[in-house]
Amino acid sequence: MSSELPAPGQMGVTVLDGVGTIRVYSENATSIQLVVFEPDAVPEIRHTIELERAGAIWTATSHHLRPGIKYALKADGPDSPRNSFNNQIFLIDPYARGVVRENAREYHCVVIDDSFDWEGVEKPRIPLDELIVYEAHARGLSRGNPNLPDELRGTYAALGHPTTIEHLKKIGVNAVELLPIHMFISEPRLMSMGLINYWGYNSINFFSPHPRYATASSWKKGPQAVIEELKTSIRELHRNGIEVILDVVYNHTAEGGSGGLTYSYRGLDSSSYYRMDDNGHFHDTTGCGNSLNFGNPHVVHMVLESLRYWTNEMQIDGYRFDLAATLARNENNHFDPNHPLLRAIVEDPTFKDSKMIMEPWDVGLGGWQTGNFPDRFSEWNDRYRDDIRRFWLSDIAAARNSGNHWNGVADLATRLSGSRDIVDGPSGPLGGVNFITAHDGFCLKDLVSYNVKHNQMNGESNRDGTNGNHSFNHGFEGSGASPEVRAQRRKAARNLIATLLFSSGIPMITAGDERAKTQNGNNNAYCQDTVLSWVNWELTRHEEDFEETFSYLTKLRLENPVLRPKAFGDFNEANAEHDMVKWFNSAGQIMTAENWDDSECRTIQRYSENLGPDGVRTAMLLVIHGAEKVQELTLAEMPNMSGLTRLWNSAFDVPSLTMEKLAPGANISMSGTSIQLFSVQF
Repeated sequence: MSSELPAPGQMGVTVLDGVGTIRVYSENATSIQLVVFEPDAVPEIRHTIELERAGAIWTATSHHLRPGIKYALKADGPDSPRNSFNNQIFLIDPYARGVVRENAREYHCVVIDDSFDWEGVEKPRIPLDELIVYEAHARGLSRGNPNLPDELRGTYAALGHPTTIEHLKKIGVNAVELLPIHMFISEPRLMSMGLINYWGYNSINFFSPHPRYATASSWKKGPQAVIEELKTSIRELHRNGIEVILDVVYNHTAEGGSGGLTYSYRGLDSSSYYRMDDNGHFHDTTGCGNSLNFGNPHVVHMVLESLRYWTNEMQIDGYRFDLAATLARNENNHFDPNHPLLRAIVEDPTFKDSKMIMEPWDVGLGGWQTGNFPDRFSEWNDRYRDDIRRFWLSDIAAARNSGNHWNGVADLATRLSGSRDIVDGPSGPLGGVNFITAHDGFCLKDLVSYNVKHNQMNGESNRDGTNGNHSFNHGFEGSGASPEVRAQRRKAARNLIATLLFSSGIPMITAGDERAKTQNGNNNAYCQDTVLSWVNWELTRHEEDFEETFSYLTKLRLENPVLRPKAFGDFNEANAEHDMVKWFNSAGQIMTAENWDDSECRTIQRYSENLGPDGVRTAMLLVIHGAEKVQELTLAEMPNMSGLTRLWNSAFDVPSLTMEKLAPGANISMSGTSIQLFSVQF
């Protein structure tokens, strides 16, 4: 395999002084042709140009390659189990900035002019400790918003519309993490059932934005207009202090496994782009039919070039890498924390300010790698998700059924503290991304309303989606519950979201959870481009109440550094390097070993103290009670503490306007399964 790599910015089509040069990678092709189409008579071919080979890079230069021109590639090569050459198929340039679909099987590339007026707007560069990530679908976020003009709903343009920005600012999120917007294709199996791949985890090109999310007018004008529409929204989000993070799917492509369709990589050099054995069988660590070969330096180079393009030309602020363990598998298909791709991301100054978030697993052997990525990366913390769900849901269900809880507060405290058992590196708790829900799995309301998944609409007889939900319906499955059960569910949802926002680490919420949307128990709505998946915009009173609570809690987090520490806490003192954290039991005493080991010790107090750069000391007392009976409790005392102010009580649907003052060591009554937060006065 050729190890000589092109310089950054050279692959695909580059235009200089009106003359275009195309560069294509293929180790095993015997010939590659560039096909240029008549602009107004597609698919009529205007020119066919043979590419010349230099090592593994094939090149041609032509004045026909200029912005707006459509082109494709054709490749020929050996007939063997590891190859899939067919010189009759038009192929997508892997580095194409614009791609258009001409018919069901044929795609053409478009040369793009990258010029755009950013109007002096720069990236917000939000510090990690201030980040609140909002995982959203580019279409689903705004598709149901009646306050938008019809032609904008569900589009890139809607992302930067004042109505959308107003909502994001109101609820206090400052980074929108978009589900995949790289161009993708729906699987034939879904299409045959009249469904589509809604989530978009099936990329066919890593440089061009998915055209379906553009307005009809931009789509009609072509990729140049689609890109400009997307750039405009990114600019307006940045203008309002909101970052844009992309969920990127570099681990596999839409070409599938053996017998899959050929669109690009398979036709250019299947055995180099994909992991395969000598008999042509794909090594699949993604569960999607194929895995890109990250033991190949040219595949690594392609991904780095894609990241550079989106970082520089599209002004994207960060990335969430889907099934990232696959991206760090070496030539032996083993996970390598020192993999060249990871090293390059760490060392390349292009990504100095970019957020890099890993989904630290895949489905291959040795695929669960949470906590094992380099310190530069923040990782999705699935242990956080499961432990917090267990504390507030599974354990409550167990206590109702058997009279005993399964767990005490030890795991809860570990997760609240930033999961040092998992992400113990220089990044401190910011090495972890905490979440209760994500796009896959139950949304927040369904998590507290269903014991089991209800995915019948997906056409797989309810076999798809996880069964390990750690959910609790509070005594009635789904809608139609009594007012008492619905109230219990709302409080459980408040407890979950507050735990998330009061935990050390980077919090991520799923779009719609801020207003308690439901998916009717579907925990795998990947193929549901309907109101089921879209964010709801016409709210009930309780949904409005929940959004008010969420907005209040994000405001508390952003305004109080003691709720979002940059480093792991210390038991002895607060200083410029770290906060002080102490843990107390319901009697207001320091937690004992017996308390920590007792599964029926379900009440804990966290005292956190921060010393600001101006020398000002601030402190908060977080009280969590995880049992359904009322708990009488003595508030913890600290030296020099003069009083406390109750800022929030999860027992109520909306935050109280009156903030009660209490004396140190006061006795209070905690409602069943509730949280109270106090500010501390000295």
